[in-house]
Amino acid sequence: MLVHELITQGIGDNTVLRGNQTVTYAQLQDEVAKYRGYFQNSGIRFGDNVGLFSRNSFEYVYSYMALASLGAVVVPLNFQLTPHEVAYIIKDAQIKHLVTMEELAIEAELQAYEYQQEVTQLIIAEFSKDLPQSSVSARADIDENQPCVIIYTSGTTGNPKGAVLSHKNLVSDAIIFGKVIPVNSQDNVLCVLPMYHAFAWTCAVLNPLLKGASITVLDGFSPKETISTIKEQAVTVMYGVPPMYNLFVRMGAPEDLASVRMFISGGASLPESVSEQFQQKYGVNIIEGYGLSEASPVVAVNPVTKTKSCSIGKALPGLEVKVIGLSGEQLPPGTVGELVVKGPTVMRGYYNLPLDTARALKDGWLYTGDLAYRDTEGYLFIVDRLKDMIITNGENIYPREIEELLYAFPGVAEAAVIGVPDTLRGQAARAYIVMVEGHVFDKKAIREYLQVKLASYKMPRDYIKVDALPKSQTGKILKRVLREQSDADSRVG
Repeated sequence: MLVHELITQGIGDNTVLRGNQTVTYAQLQDEVAKYRGYFQNSGIRFGDNVGLFSRNSFEYVYSYMALASLGAVVVPLNFQLTPHEVAYIIKDAQIKHLVTMEELAIEAELQAYEYQQEVTQLIIAEFSKDLPQSSVSARADIDENQPCVIIYTSGTTGNPKGAVLSHKNLVSDAIIFGKVIPVNSQDNVLCVLPMYHAFAWTCAVLNPLLKGASITVLDGFSPKETISTIKEQAVTVMYGVPPMYNLFVRMGAPEDLASVRMFISGGASLPESVSEQFQQKYGVNIIEGYGLSEASPVVAVNPVTKTKSCSIGKALPGLEVKVIGLSGEQLPPGTVGELVVKGPTVMRGYYNLPLDTARALKDGWLYTGDLAYRDTEGYLFIVDRLKDMIITNGENIYPREIEELLYAFPGVAEAAVIGVPDTLRGQAARAYIVMVEGHVFDKKAIREYLQVKLASYKMPRDYIKVDALPKSQTGKILKRVLREQSDADSRVG
């Protein structure tokens, strides 16, 4: 099956998209056909890389599916990016057409990058007003192994890289994810996470389409709006990131989310304290999963019938996972090593980056860069990012261990721990802490609390109160930004 064929899986008269209006599966197919005709008439051809820049919207779905059905390759762009960052991706992906809700002022930036190709901007707000019916059919010669999308990673180190995913990658992940998370045609799935991100696209769009379900679309996350939408639209399945659930603990009431039968969390590690408080308040367990863009993205998720606290669950059926040591040897249960994955969801490679591809893909195995261990039942536990690990006097410190303890301290809303240079130990831990409004930041009390729970070498050297932590659109705390700020401060000092 191809990605755009998923729009044919639902019953024609059934609602597929919900928001200010509703759209049926039959209407969705009709709109995609109109967009397909427009895009072809605009010069978009088989194999072209086409940028897509928009917040969540019905039009985003129409555009993506129409482009895929022409055999074009969609390049979703984070709508928070600056013109400079957008221009980098346009040049890197060799984009000639940019589908965007509003015109972007990128000409000067493209010139600065010496990008000679003319970029035609197709403005959704303009062309979508009165599109004629189209007789242009989906290409019949698209192979499932052909690229469907290039997802640019967040660029935690250096410039972002484009993970090339095929139709087979995406559809396979939607199918096997659905074998563990039982969404059905009666479900109403909330899509509040950004559609440009693989988590939202596969889980909150492709999987519901595959099941003939409906999708409630929000263009961004606002706690009050999201809570009211869940209640008004009777949402039954929600995909979120930890900060969302943290806010629900503080803001919502049990009756507000009563319609939801499954809450799934991904994008970042779910703090145990947030999980416990959510369960106590709403009486429902948050189902934690794990993935990365390079794997389309879901790799593992907790079974609905048996979740384990702090675990990302088991590998999806059809995927192989291993925890390996420095020499590539498979490690026994309980031993921390790098998580690697193999299967039909693993990317084709990074766009035009053979060396990076060779480092990430070895004999079909995707090296995730995440440190994990598995228990005797096959449940996986993420310890930390390999690059976030702190080494003090030869001892490994996993920031997540410290962060979990900080989240459990009264009044701590969020916490992030990074490694900073230390002349005596090589590296030391530094904790950045956001307090709940009305709670006092007491550095001495926090230090004393940690001292009885952590070995002395794991104790943070510094505790810094901040109003907010830098985050990506999907709620992932950007430790890269904290490290850059720390380096800048040390140079000034």
